[in-house]
Amino acid sequence: MVKSLITCDCLGTQTIDTEGLSQATGLDVRPPCSALCTTQLAQAEAALADPDAVFCCTQESRVFEELAEGLDRPAPPTLDLRDRAGWSDDAAPKLPKMSALIADAMLPAAPEKTLDVISEGLCLILGPAAVALDAAEQLKDHLGITVLLSDAADIPDTRAYDVVVGKLRRASGAFAQFEVVIDALQQIEPGGRGAFTLTDPQDGARSQCDVILDLRGDTPLFPAHEKRDGYLRADPTHAPGVAAAILAASHMTGTFEKTLYVKTAPLLCAHSRAEQTGCTNCLDLCPTGAITSAGDHVEIDPMICAGCGACSAACPSGAITYDAPPVDLTMRRVQTMAKAYLDAGGTAPRLLVHDSHGAEMVRLSARHGRGLPADVIPLEMSAIGAFGHAEAVAALAAGFANVTLLPGPTADVPALETQIALTTAIAGQGKATLLDTPDPDAMSDALYGTEAPAPVAQPVRPMGTRRQITRQAARALHPDTDQIALPEGAPYGAVLVDTDACTLCLSCVSLCPSGALGDNSDKPQLRFQEDACLQCGLCANICPEDAITYAPRLDLTDAALTQTILNEEEPFPCIECGSLFGSKSAIDRITDKLKDHAMFAGDKLRMIQMCDNCRVTAQFHADDNPFQGGEKPRVRTTDDYLSKRRDH
Repeated sequence: MVKSLITCDCLGTQTIDTEGLSQATGLDVRPPCSALCTTQLAQAEAALADPDAVFCCTQESRVFEELAEGLDRPAPPTLDLRDRAGWSDDAAPKLPKMSALIADAMLPAAPEKTLDVISEGLCLILGPAAVALDAAEQLKDHLGITVLLSDAADIPDTRAYDVVVGKLRRASGAFAQFEVVIDALQQIEPGGRGAFTLTDPQDGARSQCDVILDLRGDTPLFPAHEKRDGYLRADPTHAPGVAAAILAASHMTGTFEKTLYVKTAPLLCAHSRAEQTGCTNCLDLCPTGAITSAGDHVEIDPMICAGCGACSAACPSGAITYDAPPVDLTMRRVQTMAKAYLDAGGTAPRLLVHDSHGAEMVRLSARHGRGLPADVIPLEMSAIGAFGHAEAVAALAAGFANVTLLPGPTADVPALETQIALTTAIAGQGKATLLDTPDPDAMSDALYGTEAPAPVAQPVRPMGTRRQITRQAARALHPDTDQIALPEGAPYGAVLVDTDACTLCLSCVSLCPSGALGDNSDKPQLRFQEDACLQCGLCANICPEDAITYAPRLDLTDAALTQTILNEEEPFPCIECGSLFGSKSAIDRITDKLKDHAMFAGDKLRMIQMCDNCRVTAQFHADDNPFQGGEKPRVRTTDDYLSKRRDH
């Protein structure tokens, strides 16, 4: 079925070329209403009879949802054309931009992966007695409350909730899975007359809870505490903040859905091999501490992960990829929007990537300011950190003239700057920028004041992994370039070997996580395929001769896809049978070092110059053969036993 777009010019404040949009998108774009959400509700009601209708208004989506509910019909999907395209001071035609936004909206959404989390409402309250006990009084009818106090003198005369005395040593976990360790723990002895008595202090007491209400006003218990589900923190001297935290805590019982933001492929991880550390990009970036080392690879605690996406953008191997939405959907979105814009007659579009905070800035600018230029296409991401260099280069290769990232207040700006720098190195100056401002007017002014550079001459839309897409996109952006120099730490490049120092021990080959380094079973040889190299550092760390260094770069020639020889030597022939084994330099070096050693006097030194088979044979026939035992005892026979009897 062909989708139907129900449009509205919002009291004549925007112009919608419905006929042009129908031709450009292939959809049934209805002539615009003027007040679909008020005086023309009858037309909205009629449109709801079409199950494929899409309402081009998100501001009044609640009105359309209530109307659909009253008619016992599903709520219609909505699409914002007005704030993102229609309301703008730019007099240029909006048809290409609206076509791009519609094409993006028509892409099927990926199903969200979630995990059910059950909270029984066990809440630990921390803080000064006056504030903590008041919060407990308000929450005792909604949650299972335990208040941790530092002074036994503050214990209230009530058993409506639990009160303990002690010092919090450590807290870990997340919503519905918190674990706390308390020292000097004393619990109330409920029996007896008079004031409550306490148990003897106990160090290292462990307990679990679902929610932590931290009213201490002290250092947060967790890194990036605002992203830790179930951890509510407020300044005890700020009454509105305390009230808001109490209200939030009161609703944290029942079954909740926790989004699974990333997916992992441990076999691709280049974190470590043989206790040698390699890549630590994700560990260095994770703001919540959700990523930890687990030997050769890293592990991600989905309950702690806040979904910032920085790990996916920085992972060189694809061992971690963002999955809410998946990376391939993001690639399709930027490619689809660029194609739709160009097919509708537009030239040199610019991409503005933002999160929900940026979406609000766009709406405010549209209503009260200049709005967005007609050639700027906004792309909203649930996590802007997941939009890395691969996505940006793919957008540029698809036809966008440049890419601008608009970070929100919770974005990791240094991580975004790293990705912008890598994008700039690959694509060129002016192709990727970071617009870090909270002011909608400043945002609009910056976009209006920037001239778009020339877009790629022949747009391409490659598919594959992030590394494959980056390489193909870079080739489209630089058709006459063989190599692009990259900044230090880039995940692309060459391995350089000092052949004078390298002994061809091949330790690097055994540790290489991507197979970029290889050997040759027929001769002493170190081989390398640049396209597969992650620049993870493992081979340089393990090399006993410190013979390995790196050259960050992006080789766009076909040579990067084939194996080249980094070092090779003449094989050494066995002095007995002539079979080739080892390298001549290694055998000569060992022979020279051991020639004066007492244990290798005489013919024993020759064994070093023998292959495995000949060495075993020579040692077996040697006078001091370590495998040779003493004289074997004679086998006893029946006659031996009978003669022994006769003698007795």
